[in-house]
Amino acid sequence: MTYPDAMQLLREKVAEHGQAAVGRMLGYSNGSGVCQVLKGEYKGAPDEMLKRVIEVFGGLTVDCPILGEIPLNQCAGERKKPFAATSHQRVALWKACQKCERSKP
Repeated sequence: MTYPDAMQLLREKVAEHGQAAVGRMLGYSNGSGVCQVLKGEYKGAPDEMLKRVIEVFGGLTVDCPILGEIPLNQCAGERKKPFAATSHQRVALWKACQKCERSKP
């Protein structure tokens, strides 16, 4: 899957914040991967980074069966959390995330 709008969004955010800052916002240690994606020289497939661009900067919301309407970046953060039986909501959220279409690679 490709994210053509994500490339434009990535360019805009780099122009606004700089490569290193955008890399950190996306969860990468620095801006070198961002630079490589923008130049088309990224060694791997850029899909994961472009997916993160949409999650972090896209301003999209999703309808979570547990939390209701939430920002996509919050959804992404919840999906990455390990199981923790700290509350009924946390357990229900983990179960829902396991079945969610957004959790599929």
